[in-house]
Amino acid sequence: MTPSPALTAHAQGALRLDDWGVIRAHGPDAASFLNGQLTQDMLHLRPERARRAGYCSAKGRLLASFIVWRLAEDEFALACSADLLPATLKRLSMFVLRAKCRLEDASERWPLHLLAGDAALAGPQDDGACTAQGDGVWTRLPAADGVPRALLLGSPPAASLPALSPAIGRWLEVRSGVPRIVAATVDRFVPQMVNFELLDGVNFKKGCYPGQEVVARSQYRGTLKRRCYLVDSPVALAECADVIHSEDPGQPAGTVVLAASLPEGRHCALVELKIAAAESGRLHAGTPDGPLLTLAALPYTLEPLAA
Repeated sequence: MTPSPALTAHAQGALRLDDWGVIRAHGPDAASFLNGQLTQDMLHLRPERARRAGYCSAKGRLLASFIVWRLAEDEFALACSADLLPATLKRLSMFVLRAKCRLEDASERWPLHLLAGDAALAGPQDDGACTAQGDGVWTRLPAADGVPRALLLGSPPAASLPALSPAIGRWLEVRSGVPRIVAATVDRFVPQMVNFELLDGVNFKKGCYPGQEVVARSQYRGTLKRRCYLVDSPVALAECADVIHSEDPGQPAGTVVLAASLPEGRHCALVELKIAAAESGRLHAGTPDGPLLTLAALPYTLEPLAA
């Protein structure tokens, strides 16, 4: 995707991600415990790769979405939305039981910084690839609107880097097409509804985890009728807001997953939406006569589910 010259000029520098937090899991059973709770294969996670992972309810709906690092054989870092970290940490801790695994909030110990533009080009080029960076880990993120991005876990960025605005940081996150579950959208989406399996956030060959049967059934029985799309909007949108389709105005056709706005009045969002509603008709924000939403191109292909 060709970057916007105006966006590229401002999407340079580093940003402390205060809207993210980090959970630390450590102990001899950390890998096996997390493997039994998350959608990702944690037993074979390598230190040189970060992976996306979901934490589901028994009904297969996402309670949290993570970026996960294996920092040592028995130590993991799990980054998620800060507004749902306390509840997620409490729920995960309930299931540790006799496992030799400790969970704690490590948001202060391992701060997260986003690098954008030229600052993101110093390390690996592949999405998810990791290298050591000072006292932490440097991880490549998918580009957004043609702007390179990277994530620093636990290591401060170079002091010489310019400050990146939170609005641009959020804009790039949404435009990357990668969903993040926040407090407003907890327990609403099966992973495939937000394209999570297309983003390597679900491993269908690993063992069981909460909601695994529902997630697998959605994948292999063709029962899922919803996907996540990128939309442009003339007004600011909010997470969990309804999206209405012109051909069925009596009920919501979708839900805002993650939204962003720029100071100059540009607005966009990732929207979970009925597939049929994305193929014809018009989409409106909030009400049948609300602002018109326009579908935009995702940076990846919406592949069909397995038959």
